[in-house]
Amino acid sequence: MTVSRVLRNRGDVSAATREKVREAAKRLGYVPNKIAGALASQRVNLVAVIIPSMSNMVFPEVMTGISEVLDETDLQPVVGITNYSPEKEEEVLYEMLSWRPSGVIIAGIEHSDAARAMLANSGIPVVEIMDVDGTPVDAMVGISHRRAGRKMASAIVKAGYKRIAFLGTKMPLDHRARKRFEGFTAELAKSGLEIADQEFYDGGSALKKGREMTQAILERTPDLDFLYFSNDMIGAGGLLYLLEKGVNVPGEIGLAGFNGVELLQGLPRQLATMNSGRDEIGHRAAEIIVARVNGEEIDQIVELSPKLAFGDTLKR
Repeated sequence: MTVSRVLRNRGDVSAATREKVREAAKRLGYVPNKIAGALASQRVNLVAVIIPSMSNMVFPEVMTGISEVLDETDLQPVVGITNYSPEKEEEVLYEMLSWRPSGVIIAGIEHSDAARAMLANSGIPVVEIMDVDGTPVDAMVGISHRRAGRKMASAIVKAGYKRIAFLGTKMPLDHRARKRFEGFTAELAKSGLEIADQEFYDGGSALKKGREMTQAILERTPDLDFLYFSNDMIGAGGLLYLLEKGVNVPGEIGLAGFNGVELLQGLPRQLATMNSGRDEIGHRAAEIIVARVNGEEIDQIVELSPKLAFGDTLKR
């Protein structure tokens, strides 16, 4: 019974005895069967974290925030990757829910009908992250991407740019980029401006794609004076291309991305961007799961404010 209490982290056992039991378990290579131990409660101490990608630098930062909170509890995150596919998301969600986790953290608020039904009927805390422009199944933590798009457009217009292009992922599957684009174009319209040109790509974000897209759009529409990229990685590729060509940035042409990726702070020029608070999103989402598992009341809707950084590529 004493060994059971220690391994389940339950009951009143002295620190010295706990240490003896843990040392013996480590020496024997013993790992408790938590699935068997969870049969009575019908729940395991796992939190399903479902995200589109781990190659996109955005989501490792979210995972860091989640892990920092769950590290202080008995809960463990388990990651599922959807590759931005609604069908894959259904498969991953089905498999993960079959393990009866204690909670779900899932990227985005757009899901198939089947996925929403599984989430709604799961009977566990569900936190949708990254976006608050919509109605959640349960709880949600993120930013308004439409508001982020409007805020960036306002700064670009205020800086005096007129011939503005958008470069990003193909829509509509990238819902968050689509919402930023909607907010961006709506704000431009208030000043009587329209998007002068657009360039889209498939697959993951990369510097090379940013270079290729920038070259293509400027060869097609050479009088552009601002390029708004849907993320920092392709924006950084565009910046490197322009600097190699000797273009005056931001005098002749301005640039901005989205996400505030710290890795890119070593660029020759700091890219204008908007930080969506990815680490904090992970923190707040995990805090909701922990509180709900413990039967505590906590805010279910958390909207964070994206922060605009002008960098060196957007005139103030």
